[in-house]
Amino acid sequence: MSRSLRLSLILVGLAVLALVVAVVVTRPQSSPSSDSGAGEQGELVRPDSPRLTEGSEVQLVEFLDFECESCGAIYPYTEDLKARYGDRFEFVVRYMPLHVSSVNAALAAEAAGAQGSYEEMYDVLFERQAQWGHQQTAQREVFFDYAEELGLDMTRFEADFDDPAALARIERDRADGQAVGVTGTPTFFLDGEQLPIDSVDDLESALIEALDG
Repeated sequence: MSRSLRLSLILVGLAVLALVVAVVVTRPQSSPSSDSGAGEQGELVRPDSPRLTEGSEVQLVEFLDFECESCGAIYPYTEDLKARYGDRFEFVVRYMPLHVSSVNAALAAEAAGAQGSYEEMYDVLFERQAQWGHQQTAQREVFFDYAEELGLDMTRFEADFDDPAALARIERDRADGQAVGVTGTPTFFLDGEQLPIDSVDDLESALIEALDG
């Protein structure tokens, strides 16, 4: 091997080594989660995720989109489950915004929740979904009208609605959902396991089986 060829190979090797070192040094380092649990469970529920019931026997998590017609269709059934079994299971809401006004609807729920009226706004958003959903432009003022009807402090509501931290929580939910395999709404998890649901009867049967088990 000629001296010039040997030198060229050495220089190429050094360049490759430098590139590998640069990639390792600049790669983002994972940090321990502050949430309880690990892996998928740590991403499935966050400490500040809204809870609609506080039972302790099992945990039901719904990734939802307030603008999703299927979520609106299943809403009366989850309300029925809450009424009958709500003292026995924890019902956790996570957001998976997929439509034009989905994020603003979730922001309205978060802003109402800051004043202790999360569930009231949750109910209004689903009960009036046909009025505001699937518009060509993102709705905002209609959610402010709902907040006013609920008797909320509108100055505070606007501040909480526009708070970047609220938007960050919603985007975090979306990221968490993608991490645990959510591809559409509604998607339910029962005690950490995703539920394959073909009908509302499947949801109730799974919940009752978990409670009885």
